[in-house]
Amino acid sequence: MNLPPHLVQADLDRYTAQVFSTGSEVACSVAPFTGDPLPPVPQSSAADVALAATRARAAQVGWAARPLPERSRIALRFGELLIAERDKLVDLVQWETGKSRIHAGIEALGVATVAAHYGAESAGYLASTSVRSGVPGVVSARVTRHPKGLVGVIAPWNYPLFLAVGDVIPALVAGNAVLSKADSQAPMTLLAARDLAVRAGVPADVWQVVAGPGRLLGQAIIDVVDHLAFTGSTATGRRLAAAAGERLIGTSLELGGKNPMIVRQDANLDAAVTGALQACFASAGQMCIGIERIYVHESLYLAFVDRLAAAAGSIRMGASYDHDVELGSLTSAEQLAVTQDHVADAVAQGAVVATGGQARPELGPFFFEPTVLTGVRPGMKVYSDETFGPVVAVYPVVDDEDAIVRANDSEYGLSASIWSRDLAAAQAMASRIQAGAVNINDGYLSAISSLSAPMGGMKASGVGRRHAADGILRFTESQTTTSQRVSTPYPSQTKMYLAATRLVVLAQLKAARRKARKDI
Repeated sequence: MNLPPHLVQADLDRYTAQVFSTGSEVACSVAPFTGDPLPPVPQSSAADVALAATRARAAQVGWAARPLPERSRIALRFGELLIAERDKLVDLVQWETGKSRIHAGIEALGVATVAAHYGAESAGYLASTSVRSGVPGVVSARVTRHPKGLVGVIAPWNYPLFLAVGDVIPALVAGNAVLSKADSQAPMTLLAARDLAVRAGVPADVWQVVAGPGRLLGQAIIDVVDHLAFTGSTATGRRLAAAAGERLIGTSLELGGKNPMIVRQDANLDAAVTGALQACFASAGQMCIGIERIYVHESLYLAFVDRLAAAAGSIRMGASYDHDVELGSLTSAEQLAVTQDHVADAVAQGAVVATGGQARPELGPFFFEPTVLTGVRPGMKVYSDETFGPVVAVYPVVDDEDAIVRANDSEYGLSASIWSRDLAAAQAMASRIQAGAVNINDGYLSAISSLSAPMGGMKASGVGRRHAADGILRFTESQTTTSQRVSTPYPSQTKMYLAATRLVVLAQLKAARRKARKDI
């Protein structure tokens, strides 16, 4: 087996030892660059999931008892190790997903920033707070946060480091144990991260990893956890949410997207084309927040299409563990088949390929050219279905209103992009876009990298948010504690008590009216 440049067999042996498995079954995925088998990874059973959960719950009690500053310091140490071992992690991401080195490198750095963020900010996010009580001066009220207990994390193959580990970090810092399912296509990346976390100080039993197909392990995980964090398709998210609902446990779900980009009449055309290249083709388009449809003011439409097609056609493709290529491979035969089907279906119904549109088997088994389509219309698969490949459709619009209506004409609402020299006008448009994040004069990076702001989807793109306070508070239960200075009179003085309460409520209403007038 030919290993990537920074890995040795001892690394692989250490990583595969991270899987909780009591059986002898193993499975191999396929390396996208070559089609060769990847290293065998032990497989877990539903019984293994239950055993791992038992161990994790036992260890969680001691972990939660540790002072928050200690857990935060471990998160920071984990981030430092992620940077120190960056070359190995980037090799693994490329080996398992087929990404170019630049895109794999961005992913590795991204998860280190998540560790830094929660290592620094968790004390503020999780702090107990005093709040106004119903009867100030008589009753005091305080809100505290407690860990859920055991958090399940199921993440996809397309970002096996950022999406999988990015949810684990805040769950651990909040005092939970974690049960992760390693994705079957890209398990080694997660296992390497877990190895680093243990080296950073996370008790081994606190973070358990199982491996195996979701159809075999998904329900078993839901049966034993107190919260499920899932990133993946909308169809799978709906099934998992329904199963979690039977147990009345919380879920945070980042699901599919068909993300729009709007190019206003006053946009800087060169900047918009450059932004579209990054937003449409990063990670070969296999990115839930990537752009798959672009609405361009009709006065710029032809020039935009020409420039985007020329730029996309000049992207350097290849299978390389160096920075000499810009675009890597699709990750699997299944993803290549979907991409080819969407393009072929569109062309058969009259769409025009401005550039690309072909597989590149001479580069590797799953390579597909960056593709720009025009003339796409309703009824074509690529019009409304998520392609999850390096394919974008470009449409002319007559004005801002037309662009907003068409951008919102989707069941999805994950991310969006607006390009304009008039920031005030673009911000006004952004407030009308049905998406969890809207990037102005950027494709997607500015929102996903703003870790103090929540990130997630509207409509069929998900429930809940990652990052910021939302990203860690979802893994906690809030508890309200009230203290009353005097006992409530009952029953002989009830009439007097109600009269006093009426005066308090009237005073609160007057104060609220004064505040409302001041805010206006």
